[in-house]
Formats: sequence, structure tokens, C-alpha cells
Amino acid sequence: MRNDYQRARYVNPYTDFGFKKLFGTEMNKELLISFINSLFNGKEVVKDLTYLNTEHLGGRELDRKAVFDVYCENEKGEKILVEMQKAEQQFFKDRSLYYATFPIREQAERGDWDYSLKAVYVIGILNFNIDDENDSYFHHEVQLTDQRTKEVFYDKLTFIYLEMPKFNKTEEELDGMFEKWLFVLRNLSRLLERPQALQERVFTKLFEAAEIAKFTKTEYEAYEESLKVYRDWQNTIRTAINKGLEEGREKGLEEGRAEGLEKGRAEGLEKGRAEEKAAIARNLKSLGLTTAQIAQATGLPAKEIDKL
Repeated sequence: MRNDYQRARYVNPYTDFGFKKLFGTEMNKELLISFINSLFNGKEVVKDLTYLNTEHLGGRELDRKAVFDVYCENEKGEKILVEMQKAEQQFFKDRSLYYATFPIREQAERGDWDYSLKAVYVIGILNFNIDDENDSYFHHEVQLTDQRTKEVFYDKLTFIYLEMPKFNKTEEELDGMFEKWLFVLRNLSRLLERPQALQERVFTKLFEAAEIAKFTKTEYEAYEESLKVYRDWQNTIRTAINKGLEEGREKGLEEGRAEGLEKGRAEGLEKGRAEEKAAIARNLKSLGLTTAQIAQATGLPAKEIDKL
């Protein structure tokens, strides 16, 4: 029996295959250019892009390598790194900074060089939240700034993060190309047909490229494998939460029965709820989620989570 993902008409862009199919191929370069220009909103206009090697080695043989999702440069030689992040990592910001060092270092020239650099943009499309304080603030643009004046100190290194779970606009509410692109990325695999609001020519190309029925046999098999990896990760998160709930609930009920009295049962259930939260927190912590994310999911104080 075919599952929900297989019944989908369009590819899931949160899978490695889906993201690279839409944004990482020469034949679909127009899609990437349109998305990046909508993101820059006139501050920068990309006329053309050249795809670069996505696998990079460190300066020494033992250095860790980095593999980018999409890596390219515009007609001015500025480097643009685009990453689809399916889940939070404990040192996500460190990883972003580490990845940014590769397009910086590779600009070094042999012989006489004045250290002049082309701009580097790191764009992260995130399937999780990095800021839980403001539900409407989902578009982060980060540069080096002077702490006193709050002015930009260096404008050639820019990190752009899009918290996709916070973007919940309906088709009728979309305003401009940037929001249309966010809507597509958030909802593509759930759509059964092309929305009326997305009539621009670039979206005609996108929906043609994304239609699973048009994949070759090799593409379909690669997509299925990529879907499996994506589903496994989602199931791992859900399993951690469910396991924590069950462990905490059972422990609380056992303590309640041992007490034998109504008061004891009430206290036991209260302890059980606390154990539920602690068990969930331990499982999520083992998966590398941040303290802030675990606190949001469980309601536990950060200090208590750090002790687990």
C-alpha cells in the first residue's frame, strides 16, 4: 500500500534529493536565482549564478571536510551558500560559521595579495525555530556589528536564516515573491495542484520540476531513499517524545499505587508528570537538541535540564 509521501504529487523540498532537484541543478538555476532575489528584495540583484563544488576539504589532510547543499557564485564573484536544515543541531550557529570559512579561505591568492574579499552569503532554510521569543519574527539577517553604535562593522559576511515553522500565511494572504517562495517551500509536498496565487512563469517551471510522476526511474529511487532518511529522522524525534511520556507515566502510576491513598495517588501522578517531562528532556537531549528547545517542549527550567 502506498504511503502518504508516495501519494504526494510534488517532491518534498525538505529532503536532500528534493532540495537539490529544485535548487541545485543547472537546468533549474532560474528557480534558485528567483528565490535568492526575492530574499534580497532589491538590496542585491543576482543576474546569473555559477554552481561550484559542494564538497570542501580543510587546509590540512586531517581537517574535517564540509559538504554544502548548494554552493554558487554570482556574476560579481560573490559566494552564496544555501542550506536546508531539517532539524536543530546543538551547535548549529557554530556549524554555520564554520561553513562560512570555506568560501572565505578559498579566495586567498598566491603571491602578493591585499586581502580583498568578495561578499559571502550563508542562507539557511530551517525546519525548526532558533528564536522562541517572537512567533512572527522568522527572517533573521545577521552581520558583524559594533556593539556600541549598532552599526554594521563588516558587510561582506551575511547570515540569513528563515524559520519556516513560523511562516503560516495562507494563499490568500501572500504578498510579493518572497512570501510566495516561502509558501511553496512550506507547503509544496502537501499541494495537489498549483495554487492560483502562484502564476508567475518561474513557478510554472518549479511545479513541472517538482512533479514526482515526471521523475525518471533513477530519480524516483533516489527520492524514495531520501524520503526514508527524512521519515526516519522525524520518527526518531517522535519516538523520543513518546518514550519519555510512557516512562514518566508508568513511574508515576507505580508510585501512586504504592501510596494506596488518594493523597498518595495524587502525589504519585504529580511525580509522574514530572518524570514524563524529565524523560522527554533526556531523550531530546541525547538527540542533540538545545536547552532552549527542550525547555519549550517540556516546560522544564533550563537549570533543571542542564542537570539531566
